[in-house]
Amino acid sequence: MCSSDLVDEAGVLTPHGEALADMPLPPRLAHMVLRAAEHGQALRAARIAALVTERSLGGREAHLTHRLEAFDRDSSPRARDARALADRWIRGTRAGKGAPLSDGQMLALAYPERVAKARGPLGEFQLATGRGAFIEPGDVLAREPWLAVAELGGGDRRDRILLAAPLTQDEILDAFASILETEDRVEESPGGRIRVRRLTRLGRLALHESLDDNPPAEVIAQALAARLRREGLGALRWGTAATALRKRIAFLRERDADTWPDLSDQALVAQVDGWLTPLLHGLRGLADLTPDLLDGALRSLVPWDLQRRVEAELPTHWTAPTGNRAQIDYEAEGGPRVEIRVQEVFGLNAHPMVAGRPLTLALLSPARRPIQLTQDLPGFWRGSWRDVRADMRGRYPRHPWPENPSVADPTTRTKPRS
Repeated sequence: MCSSDLVDEAGVLTPHGEALADMPLPPRLAHMVLRAAEHGQALRAARIAALVTERSLGGREAHLTHRLEAFDRDSSPRARDARALADRWIRGTRAGKGAPLSDGQMLALAYPERVAKARGPLGEFQLATGRGAFIEPGDVLAREPWLAVAELGGGDRRDRILLAAPLTQDEILDAFASILETEDRVEESPGGRIRVRRLTRLGRLALHESLDDNPPAEVIAQALAARLRREGLGALRWGTAATALRKRIAFLRERDADTWPDLSDQALVAQVDGWLTPLLHGLRGLADLTPDLLDGALRSLVPWDLQRRVEAELPTHWTAPTGNRAQIDYEAEGGPRVEIRVQEVFGLNAHPMVAGRPLTLALLSPARRPIQLTQDLPGFWRGSWRDVRADMRGRYPRHPWPENPSVADPTTRTKPRS
């Protein structure tokens, strides 16, 4: 029963509210009788009201319909008085011509929060309020998928169903169309695609469920952005270019935070709606977000003049004397740093610089095992090279190990066979 059934927007009683106030029944039961009258079933509803207000009338069976049949057959003075009282309750009501209501529908009109859905073991139910209820597994009502409950016996964690009537899902949808709630739950399929699960609920009970595998682009974009805000950027496929740009700008930002933008995971998540959400429109999942698209979106956060400075001041690679390009790691300890085989820097007498500081050279053996870390290559040639050379000549005799590498030719080859 909604408040709009009783009063209008101005707070004045509606005709239904006035009729309900004149009926000598609790408001819920009076509402049930008046709505049943619109379907030509005022007397049936009044007798249900009599059973609810006078316990044990018609016996103690939980099935409302069976209890009504026993009540109608009962010739005791108490039963006759109760039937006469029900007759008086409906005097003055007008019989309508609506489609007949089931006993369960009429009962649910009085107690919508006691509509119950079967769950778990036989005889276990959940009420629209969310609380559990049960009926003995041997009771005929225990096999019903839905019940409208009139009477409950209190319990610590769940209630015993003492009086109820069967109800169908279609009857609930028809009777409570005005108060049903629709909830859209955005979820990802096992393949990472966004879909929308629509639930129609009465209180805590799900009545109907549908799945939309092709929701609107805006819904998908917002759902993907929400996932990134919740879980971080780990699901994104950063390409080589975007990863290198983030590392180089992080290196520059350590020295000048006022000039260079923050491209850390935390900062990007905080502003995801500005740089990434627009890009998500038209996609079905994060798997559709290619490295190229991510690179373009990331660069939108870096002004063009700063992008040019990055390329000029912090190259992605360093070119060795052999012409080979080694990727510069700006996140390495003591970085920026490159890994290069020592033979490729023979003949280099000036230590390479990046962003005004020495480039750390991780010098490697022919098998690409670490030999030396240095930020002073000429000093290395003059100093510890002698010991390194002696060790390397024994391990890799087919490779050149000149006494003075500062004047030797850089190479990637072994010595020619004699």
